[in-house]
This record gives sequence, C-alpha cells and structure tokens, in this order.
Amino acid sequence: MRPEGEDARTDPVAARKRMVEVQLRSRGIEDERVLDAFASVPRHRFVEPAMRLSAYGDHALPIGEGQTISQPYMVAVMTQALRPKAEDRILEIGTGSGYQAAVLARLVRTVFTVERVPGLARRAQAIFAGLGIDNVIQRTGDGSLGWSRYAPFDGIVVTAGAPRIPESLREQLADGARLVIPVGTGAHQVLRVLERRGDRTVERTGEACTFVPLIGREAWREGSGS
Repeated sequence: MRPEGEDARTDPVAARKRMVEVQLRSRGIEDERVLDAFASVPRHRFVEPAMRLSAYGDHALPIGEGQTISQPYMVAVMTQALRPKAEDRILEIGTGSGYQAAVLARLVRTVFTVERVPGLARRAQAIFAGLGIDNVIQRTGDGSLGWSRYAPFDGIVVTAGAPRIPESLREQLADGARLVIPVGTGAHQVLRVLERRGDRTVERTGEACTFVPLIGREAWREGSGS
C-alpha cells in the first residue's frame, strides 16, 4: 500500500485535484469555471522535468532566465479577478512558462500573450503545441506597451510587478474590461484591479504579492526594479 499522500505527489491527476481543493477552493477561489480549468491544465508540463514532482506545490518555481512560474493560488486569484467569459479576448503580459496563458485558453476565446525573453517564448510555444492549445497568439516584445494591433481587450493580466500602471495598458481596455496587475517595488507589490467604465476607471486593491519585475518602456528599466 502506498503511504498516504503519495498519489498526490506522483500522479498528476491526483495532484491537480488536491491542488484545486486545498490551495484554491478552500482559500476563496469559487468560480467553478476557473477551478475546472486548473483541474484540467497539466501544470507539471510547464516546469523542467527535474521539478515535476514539485509542480503542484503551494509555491512558485524557477523556469530559467531569472523568471518563475507563479504559485497556483496567485494565478487563480488573478484569473478569477478578470471574470473571464467564454467569448473574451484576453491579453497576457509576460508569457513566462505559458501556464497562465494555458489556463486562460480553457476559459476564453483567444489569449494574446507577450513575452520579453525569446527563449521563454519559444519554450512556451512548444508546450502549447504539444498540448494542442491553438487559441493562444504570441509575440516577443515589450509587454508594458501592450499589443495595440489587437486592442481593445476584454481583460488584461500582467504577470510581473510594475512600478505603476502602464498607460498603454489602460488605453487598450474595452469598456467593462478589467486589468489585473501587481504594482509596487521590486520586492513587494499588491494586486490592483482596474475596471474601465466609459471614460473612467474604477480601481480596487487586492492581495500582497511578489513577482519578478516588468521590464519595458512604461515599467522598470533593465537592471532596475526596486
């Protein structure tokens, strides 16, 4: 007989189920569509093979290039805050491992994602192809400027910490759309959620968090972030 809890460490399906129930649902993630997406996306495919037994833990993990795959709970908080709908077009800033985009791809019509680091963008693209995810559109570039070609978006999520909210991202929100972004110093941020209502935005502050810095023209300069 296996020791108690071993299935959740070695069987990805069991691990995802435990992650959803213990890390997400019990901590206030209540959108059933979001929970179903987390239960179906194989998070272990987005980390290096040596870290796959740790993929479903309650923590972030390194993915190379000085970047991380965020803690499952934080990804869920940001996803739920977007209030994603099936017909939405969502912009993600910071593709990273590709995990956030893969979760969103289960929830919305199209995900547009921008990554600054070419190697990470290529790796994520290969994972998407391997999983049969065909509703994610990628580019490599300065995410702080958004992606004006496809704007406006029904939601924007930023997976890196910014010193302030980039004006370009505000401008690329559709009416009624939400922007979810960590804002603060290089070491500590808080989530800020903006909702566009006509010519104005309504903002609330969410949870404390720590993300790698958002580098770009409307964010931190390369080598800064504090």
